[in-house]
Parts: sequence; structure tokens; C-alpha cells
Amino acid sequence: MAIQANQVLEIIWIVWLMSWVGASFWSDRAQKRATTMETWTYRAAMIAGGILLVPWIGQLLEKKPIWEVGHAAMYVLAAVMLAGLSLTWWARIYLGPLWSSMITRKRDHKIIDTGPYAFVRHPIYCGLIIALLATAVAEGRLGALLGSVLVILGVWQKARTEERFLVTELGREIYGAYCRRVPMLIPFLSRRR
Repeated sequence: MAIQANQVLEIIWIVWLMSWVGASFWSDRAQKRATTMETWTYRAAMIAGGILLVPWIGQLLEKKPIWEVGHAAMYVLAAVMLAGLSLTWWARIYLGPLWSSMITRKRDHKIIDTGPYAFVRHPIYCGLIIALLATAVAEGRLGALLGSVLVILGVWQKARTEERFLVTELGREIYGAYCRRVPMLIPFLSRRR
């Protein structure tokens, strides 16, 4: 049985998710966690969006996609998605034991500003956004588009919450200087100085 082009996307997401969860065991313990109402807000948006992105849920909600993506285009979108998810892994490897799925401060917490963090403050979120947009376009369904928008809004809100937490924990002068040098989510986006 041959794998269909759209199944490639599902396989990539499943492998990424399994490896991402499995690697969480190599993270240092948190000394402090951010717990606010915002935390629950971004999580709710990401969970709702993730549900809408599940292909069989989209097929249940919508009989026909808004547009059809050809075989070759599907593989191009899969490559774009894979590039985005590769960026998430590159960033996570650079963070090493400082990585956490939640907004935390770790022992000996410091700013990582090399590798992908030299180009964007949140390369994991940037990579996820790239992968989500490629997935939504490949699915061609309103539910997938809405799902990706919800997850992206959740990611953006999480990044903003994380930044406020890091300014408080690491200091405005230290984290603020990094923020002035490096864009938040879109690499190479110049900031006015």
C-alpha cells in the first residue's frame, strides 16, 4: 500500500510529536513556573486549534475542502513543514536542559543568543508557525485554517507571556537588551533603533 501525499504530513507530525514528548525527559527541573490566567488562555487556544487541525476531524466537519492541493504541491508543503519542525529541533538542542514545555525559570538560567536564537527570540514558536501554515494550506479546509490561526494566536500569546516572565526573572536590562537586538517571531525583521 503506497503512502498518499497528505499522509506524509500526518506521519511527519506524529514522528515530531513523539520525539518532542520523548525528549522532555532530558530537561532540568524548574525553579519557578509562570502561572497566570494567560497561561490557560494560550493553552486553550492551542488545544482547540490542534483539534481542528486533526485531518479526520476536518473531514467530519467539512465534506469538501475549499481547495485541492496537487500531489507535487503537497510534497513541497511537506518539505516546508519539515523545515519548520527542523527549526524547532535545532532550537531545542541549543536550549538543552533549559527547555520546558511550560514557562519556567531553571537553575543557572541564562539567555541563549547563539544558533537560531541569534536570529529570532522564539525559534521553536517560529518553526511551529511555519509548519502549521504549511499544514493548513495542504489541508485546504476552513477548519484547518481556523485551527492554525488559533494555535498561532496561542503561540504568540505564550511568547508574550514568556517575555514578561523573563524580564521579571532575568532583569529588564539583560533580557531587554536581547529583545532590542533580536526580533520576537519573524527572523531578520529589523527593529527601529
